[in-house]
Amino acid sequence: MSTFTTILQVILLILVVLTVFNIIIFVHELGHFWAAKWRGLQIDRFQIWFGKPIWSKTVNGVQYGLGWIPAGGFVALPQMAPMEALEGGEKHTHPLPAITPLDKIIVAFAGPLFSMLLALAAAVIVWQVGKPADFIPSQKIGYVMPDSPAAKAGLLPGDTITEINGEPVSGFAGSLNSITERIVLSRGKQINYTVMRPGSSVPVLLESGFETEKSHWYQRRGLRQIGIDTASPAIVHSVMPNSPAADVGLSKGDRIVTMDGQPLYSLMQFSQYLKEQGWKTVRLGIENADGSKREVELTPERPLRPEGTNPMVGIQWDFASEVDTRIVRPAPIKQVTDSLHMMWITITSVIAKDSNIGVDHLSGPVGIGTMMFSFLQMEDGWRRILAFMVLFNVNLAVLNMLPFPVLDGGHITLAILEKIFGRPVKAKPLEVLQTICALLLMSLMLFVTSKDIGDKFGRGGKQNQEIVFPE
Repeated sequence: MSTFTTILQVILLILVVLTVFNIIIFVHELGHFWAAKWRGLQIDRFQIWFGKPIWSKTVNGVQYGLGWIPAGGFVALPQMAPMEALEGGEKHTHPLPAITPLDKIIVAFAGPLFSMLLALAAAVIVWQVGKPADFIPSQKIGYVMPDSPAAKAGLLPGDTITEINGEPVSGFAGSLNSITERIVLSRGKQINYTVMRPGSSVPVLLESGFETEKSHWYQRRGLRQIGIDTASPAIVHSVMPNSPAADVGLSKGDRIVTMDGQPLYSLMQFSQYLKEQGWKTVRLGIENADGSKREVELTPERPLRPEGTNPMVGIQWDFASEVDTRIVRPAPIKQVTDSLHMMWITITSVIAKDSNIGVDHLSGPVGIGTMMFSFLQMEDGWRRILAFMVLFNVNLAVLNMLPFPVLDGGHITLAILEKIFGRPVKAKPLEVLQTICALLLMSLMLFVTSKDIGDKFGRGGKQNQEIVFPE
């Protein structure tokens, strides 16, 4: 592929990401806009992105525009709590008709409602076209890192983890109930495991601590890990000519099942075993592509170049077999409820004192855009984007319903207080409070955006991000 074609492809992908962002923002703000028109509110502006408009057009007294700060959007409704400092508008010099608390609640609630409806619409499309499962179904441990918390706890390759902290697990990674996610989201200083061990019919109960990946100050803190990897078949994809593997007749489709009589559960276990044996000759049990079995003796050899390289056997492995990428079609309501569950788990983990999940693990526009960009570069990328839109819009709806000034939930809270006390909150204190909260929200967004960028250095952005920021 030529450099020009590559640049053009990157530009197109960026445009797709921006388009998806703007559709999500537009639909949310459209909910406020239509509700305001229905309830007869004064509408000054309908703008995507914040700041001074780089493009605007006035139609029937409403200014439609595109701001220069690519972070959300707004509908300027002066009869609601005024937000001129954030929206960049001017105060009205003449009084406007008062509106009821119910009007304010309906208009504020309409944005999150439309976001949820967009999430449901995306879920219906995913239900019809499907999405990759992206799930590792195995619960069997294939590798235990030496001197890791898992090794110290007594976990072994071949163990099958059935419960973590008393909760059943399903699969190794790819869902909130999987082993990796249970470890990441665990609370307290110890993690408990229920394990089924080969040759035993009685569950083994084990307990471990955890480690976190080291990071720099400008990166997100590492997530909990214990030093295990999933079991995966050691299947030969290809063999290098004149290599030790070629000399003993290994070929594509062959599967290594034992090493010196010991069961082999993963490629990492295979590499670790060769290293522990000092790269000596090892007897391998092979299951051929046709199902027959044989044994070979393989001796790793050190390549001439580059110098200092460890001995090698000359096998390229089939890595695609451990991840289930089948197209699945979950029901729309299940997709939405799963997203709500994920939001609940994430928010409670951020709040909890005994969790390693913090505010720095939230993700802003840069992180979300980067994630969508990476999705588009994968196989079935458009399906992944549709599935992500379900989670994104649910996040947007839920976070906007938080009772925080400048968010929709804050407007609803103010309207409820107005109904209770029979008068609106005084304009001047409210303006000060909203300005402070807006500055805090922007500071938080800048903070997590710095982490989005910082993670691209060192760890390469391996942390999983789940929360997105509201309008």
